[in-house]
Amino acid sequence: MGKFRIRGGRRLEGDIRVIGAKNAILPILAAVILTRKTVVLYDFPRLADVENMLLILQSIGCQVKREGTTLIVDPSNVNSWVIPDRHVKEIRSSIVMLGAVLARMKKAKITYPGGCEIGQRPINLHLHGLRQLGVIIDESHGYLECEAANMVGADIHLDYPSVGATENIMLAATCAKGRTIIRNAAKEPEIIDLQNFINSMGGKVHGAGSNTIIIDGVDSFHETEYTVIPDRIVAGTYLMAAAITGSELVVHNVNLEHIQSIVTKLRESGCMITPYKGTDAGAVKIKAPQRLWAIEHTKTYPYPGFPTDMQALLMSVLTVAKGTSIITENIFENRFKHVPELIRMGANIRTEGKIAVIQGVPVLKGAEVSASDLRGGAALVIAGLKAEGETIVDNIHHIERGYENLDLCLRSIGADIERI
Repeated sequence: MGKFRIRGGRRLEGDIRVIGAKNAILPILAAVILTRKTVVLYDFPRLADVENMLLILQSIGCQVKREGTTLIVDPSNVNSWVIPDRHVKEIRSSIVMLGAVLARMKKAKITYPGGCEIGQRPINLHLHGLRQLGVIIDESHGYLECEAANMVGADIHLDYPSVGATENIMLAATCAKGRTIIRNAAKEPEIIDLQNFINSMGGKVHGAGSNTIIIDGVDSFHETEYTVIPDRIVAGTYLMAAAITGSELVVHNVNLEHIQSIVTKLRESGCMITPYKGTDAGAVKIKAPQRLWAIEHTKTYPYPGFPTDMQALLMSVLTVAKGTSIITENIFENRFKHVPELIRMGANIRTEGKIAVIQGVPVLKGAEVSASDLRGGAALVIAGLKAEGETIVDNIHHIERGYENLDLCLRSIGADIERI
């Protein structure tokens, strides 16, 4: 499965660049099959989840070619409406293939998706929205078998602003007759990116970023070239790594608006974060104090609130902050799996339900720990950067689902980390 060996205690310095956003590229890859023309995607990340999505596209007839960080996809020969189990079970985001395949093929068959085991993430909102568009769904035998011969636009209200449900409905509705309105839609930057990508192919979607998205169905799509937005969670990870090690770092290819909730919390802890006036506009500079301050209370919420994907990373930072911090996890009910591993490193954390109380300690100690999910694994890595002695992080395949060469990236800014 692979491990990282980290020798902590080194300050980070220099410049590091953020890759294209995983959570943007996955629904965009699904949207590629809406067109029969060639699509070129720039700033394309190499991640385990993305590789699985590419395998899904190839399995249904797409031709895929890489040229560095550029991806070229020819979806003209898509010929299957059955999405293969072996890849779907690896990544939860594969469920957005359902809406895209229905739009292209008018029917689809998919098993229930996999991904990190961080709590219940039911797809009932996805199915509710698709049914309102006229999709007939059979949920028997462990599969979703869907027919969409006559999708018609609808006015759909989501009980919760689910990112995946918003994306799936958007994708299906692009080819529905008439107008679809999604109310209480997710507002994440990745939703805006999906809208912009669809529109770059000739779609008619607007309102993304607000709680109401309007989609007017179209008959066909054309070719496009598109650059994916920067990954706000990777950007946040680098900022957290600098914060926990008391470092000064410049992070490039960042949209500051997208990470505002993360920046706000780091500033509360004593970090100075400013736009960097360097060679490009999309860069920020962080200067962290030698000892961080505790943050009274952080609560995770859908965007623009503090992201659940940053909860474990912030917790790692707060383990060595001066004072007591509280984190409330409002999105998932099982997202404290990293806590026992941080305690093995000397952290003082207690949890009760969805609340974690972190009493900062002066130092962490290196230990053998195991990643159980993507962001929790990244949190253990940055804890290892701070810890005295050697830390071994096992099961790094979880981390590789969302970070491209994390060890090499951190090593480029001074970390002592290697893959073993």
